[in-house]
Amino acid sequence: MEIDLLDPGPFGRNDFWPTFTWLRAHSPVHWHPEPGSDDGGFWALTRHRDIMKVYADSDTFSSARGMRLGSDPAAVAAVAQRMLIVSDVPHHTRLKRALHQAFGPQQMPRLEAMVEKVVGELVAEAAERDELDFIDLAKQLPNRVVCAMMGIPRADWAWIGALTTDAFDSPDDEVRTNAHSEIFLYFIELLAERRVRPGDDLVSQIAHDTLVDEGDGVERPLSDQEIVFNLNGVLSGANETTRYSAAGAVHMFAEHPDQWRLLRGLGQGGIAPAVEEVLRWTTPGVHALRTAVRDTEINGIPVAEGARVTLWNVSANRDEDVFADPHAFRVDRRPNRHVAFGHGRHLCLGARLARFELGALLTEMLGVLDGFELAGPVTFNSSNFTWGINSLPVRLLRSRAFAK
Repeated sequence: MEIDLLDPGPFGRNDFWPTFTWLRAHSPVHWHPEPGSDDGGFWALTRHRDIMKVYADSDTFSSARGMRLGSDPAAVAAVAQRMLIVSDVPHHTRLKRALHQAFGPQQMPRLEAMVEKVVGELVAEAAERDELDFIDLAKQLPNRVVCAMMGIPRADWAWIGALTTDAFDSPDDEVRTNAHSEIFLYFIELLAERRVRPGDDLVSQIAHDTLVDEGDGVERPLSDQEIVFNLNGVLSGANETTRYSAAGAVHMFAEHPDQWRLLRGLGQGGIAPAVEEVLRWTTPGVHALRTAVRDTEINGIPVAEGARVTLWNVSANRDEDVFADPHAFRVDRRPNRHVAFGHGRHLCLGARLARFELGALLTEMLGVLDGFELAGPVTFNSSNFTWGINSLPVRLLRSRAFAK
């Protein structure tokens, strides 16, 4: 079988799944050539157990040398050990402990109230329409929440959302680079303003109240660079996962209305497992990259120091050894050991918030909608890194109670 995980075409066509099924069965630790690269290629892991082991072994597999295929080495070097997703211990531990203050349990009541308000507004607006491209709603949910968290002026929300999409989804390298530059410049200006006039937003909290413990009893504020780099990470992570998962959920409910009826019958107790199944099914973070810092082996196959190792989350979440009937969308699936948020030290910082956003959206839609019907072709973005639906025309079937 011809294997080319660098080709964006199969992702744009949503027909890459058989490739991962074959790899899991025949070559779960697969050497993938990459012409023009310094090392000639990379290892591709596709089984759940191998991926979990690498995620858990941050002493052997580094994140600081890049966390995705196609990264610009100079750009990675510029943010390494200062941006959470491209840092290793002890820097990662200190950064995550500091940033976790903004997403910890003490902050969740305020964030949950914010999410519920945004979700209520969006669903009410959408339910007044007969048809819409659901991705428009799916984009706005996380973008409104994260912009509100950061205290970004409402007039800038749509612009920030569009920039985030360009920065991570555009097929054009120049567009992506320019979008990242615009985001960094915006956060530099926003941070400077919050240094002088702090508020009760995330940027102010990180700038004034968040300290990094250097491990010797000395605490220091985050540097401007650390703050700006990690605000960019929060912005991208918050937008990508919820957007693609929300759209993917509605796609499945339109194609499988029995699952919507099942979820409605399960009531509020069915929301949490449904959210986990949505995350497993959509897996917006397609792959993650690690670099071996010493000679090692994976499932008996030698992996040399310096080798790049890619962890294909989309494949792990369809692993037949872990999930019964893995290619079926089942809202009542239990257990559900998916890796949509990664695993180990680099488990997504915003996972709790993303879960709450999806749960709030499902809860609100169950209250006013009897279901969904596809109203046009569904299209996907062509990316092997962050992937999902980029157009989902649907008809919303309003419930009788809401129609009154």
